[in-house]
Amino acid sequence: MLNFIIVAQEGMIAEINKLLDEELDKDNVHNVFFSIYSPTKSIDLHSVKGSFSDGSLVSEANPFYTASIGKTFTATTLGILVDRGKLHFDDPISKYLPDEIMDGLHILNGVDYKDSIRLSHLLQHTSGLPDYFNRETIDGSTGIFDLIMTDKEHFWQPSELIQFSKAHFRPNFAPGKGYLYTDTEYVLLGMIIEEVSKMPLHDFFAKEIFEPLSMNSTYLNLRSTGKNALGKMAELYAGGYEISTFKSLSADWAGGAIISTGKDLIRFQIALFGTELVSEETLNKMQEWTYETVGMTYGYGLRKIKFSELDPSFPNLEVIGHSGSNGTSMYYCPDEDIYLVGTLNQLESSKDAVILLARVLEKCTNF
Repeated sequence: MLNFIIVAQEGMIAEINKLLDEELDKDNVHNVFFSIYSPTKSIDLHSVKGSFSDGSLVSEANPFYTASIGKTFTATTLGILVDRGKLHFDDPISKYLPDEIMDGLHILNGVDYKDSIRLSHLLQHTSGLPDYFNRETIDGSTGIFDLIMTDKEHFWQPSELIQFSKAHFRPNFAPGKGYLYTDTEYVLLGMIIEEVSKMPLHDFFAKEIFEPLSMNSTYLNLRSTGKNALGKMAELYAGGYEISTFKSLSADWAGGAIISTGKDLIRFQIALFGTELVSEETLNKMQEWTYETVGMTYGYGLRKIKFSELDPSFPNLEVIGHSGSNGTSMYYCPDEDIYLVGTLNQLESSKDAVILLARVLEKCTNF
């Protein structure tokens, strides 16, 4: 039986590496990372492919930009503070934010909703606030994504991002009356965490999550460094542009600026779903789902994907975790006890990353 397991795993690894090679062969993909861990299936695979622009190969020692996977860390941090009695999910955000942030934050059809926004609304993207990353501003001015590309030395502060959102966008609906994925909400959550904890967000992440879990290669981009970051960050691309070193990436903060590795992110997932970081009650609250789109629902910094609803050819399985705009994935499949983490490090690869996730999971369950 042992030999059969070894042969089966060798076959699975070969099939998964074939999938990764197919992604790497695409013109706009320069590096691919994928990690799979399952204690019950005896799987512990970490595959890294591709190279840096100078020709040197990427490796497991190179952490990667996780983008919106960071929302799960921000939501988990809120959960930690809830468990400690420092705040409550139903608290109005005006309790923690200064007037210069709250004034003009949410005015819709002449009604000021600033005092109606709850922490839960921000966590679940139901506040109605606009997304400052939206490329179409109400006044025709240049959006932040284009500013990131053209003013790469600009270092964005959180309050500056909120002011940008208020100046160039308008709310979409009253709090609790709809769903709209927006980074604006998570910047506000980061500011609240700093106000309540009296610590910079990156320090709180390090003290309460990274250090206790020995996530030594994980840190918040441009604001801290890993305790034991062995290699430079894998290069991140927007189309044909390599943007990893842009200071303007500071526009991505509490909504998704964490740098990490597959091993570290699996360690985080095990701790989160094992209630090492938050209580069972809080974890259950984080998994109260609202409709996002076909095949996807959203909780508090967590997304659930039902693959068969996305495409009948996909496996009839669900995963819980988060995705990022650069083709990053961090998910757990409870039915199969499989943790999956990966990235294509390309901003145009979000859809391809979901397809890859489904196909990799399918290979894991077929052997």
